[in-house]
Amino acid sequence: MLLLRRIAIALVLSLASLVPAWATPLLLIDRDTLQVLYAEDAGQPWHPASLTKLMTAYVAFEEIAKGTVTLQTPVTLSKYALSQAPSRSGLKVDTSVSLEDALYILIVKSANDMAVAIAETIGGNEANFVAKMNDVAKRMGLTATHFVNPNGLHDPRQVMSARDLAILSLYIEQSFPQYMQMFRTSVVRINGQKLESQNNLLTTFPGAIGMKTGYVCASGLNVVADVDRNGRRLMAVVLGGSSGRDRNERAAELLLKGLSGSASGTGQNILNLPNAVGAAPVDMRPNICGKSAAEYVKAQEAAFPMGLKGQPSYLTDTIAAIEHVATDLGRMRTGIVLPRPRPAHVAAFPVQDVAANTEPSLRPGLDLTTNSGIPYPRPRPVFR
Repeated sequence: MLLLRRIAIALVLSLASLVPAWATPLLLIDRDTLQVLYAEDAGQPWHPASLTKLMTAYVAFEEIAKGTVTLQTPVTLSKYALSQAPSRSGLKVDTSVSLEDALYILIVKSANDMAVAIAETIGGNEANFVAKMNDVAKRMGLTATHFVNPNGLHDPRQVMSARDLAILSLYIEQSFPQYMQMFRTSVVRINGQKLESQNNLLTTFPGAIGMKTGYVCASGLNVVADVDRNGRRLMAVVLGGSSGRDRNERAAELLLKGLSGSASGTGQNILNLPNAVGAAPVDMRPNICGKSAAEYVKAQEAAFPMGLKGQPSYLTDTIAAIEHVATDLGRMRTGIVLPRPRPAHVAAFPVQDVAANTEPSLRPGLDLTTNSGIPYPRPRPVFR
């Protein structure tokens, strides 16, 4: 039995040597001091996948602050929005929700259709909204960032780095702390549906308060994870995980190293951390969804087994999920021709003067000032 186990381990290690491996970008920072506690390929351009929605949310928060929209502005799901690949909100065409509920669904469920619906509501169309996203990235100094869509569905031109994702997340917390509850939320309920977050740290790692997960084949599994614990406020960024377990456990390990002090710092400030500007983004599709995926995942599991069956895990706590209840506002169609208004009423007979009706002669020809010989009823006797 021992011999078979040794053979199996040797086979996994030999497969690992045949499968091309990438250094997974890792970043750990102190959110209070902006000190970089650990960094590995943090400036490497990467496909952000649904971490893109952090910028989608930021642009929406900024537009609310400017007064162009409010949290009550209806967000309607167009046919184009619903044509986006999953994950989706589960709502029907022309269905509307408030912008507040749309943002919860965007962040918690990572709904691609809702990202486009928000973009169309705020920008008038997707392209105008994406221009706002790129404008914000420029103002923030995100030099390894470029957006093509608001949801993170794969486009080879859509890139960010771990460094840029950290700075964007810091801006969200600094500029719009009133919306941080959205990132802490694990479940959105609407129309009997339970839309759940993929950020398992929220319900298994004490102190986790956000921020977002993401996945496409070209990116692997990504996460930005914020934690507040024992007076420390840290952020971990992990890009290119080979599985949800791999991504979440690596993020937890980074955070625990920061909390314990074993990751003491690099002496760099996150704002001064350089990006590999102009470098090509890594394409993880062969290793995540291609023919070599099974072998790659086995190799990654051998290198980092935390959380596998029979192995220890950093994610062992049970924390009650924070829930939000959203409201389906129903269908709101636009561009529909309304019925022609009813023509103004024209009286067929002359209208009597109201003032004249208050005079003694209520009806023409009837004189109420004379008795005309008509006997009046006898007065009622007074009872004593």
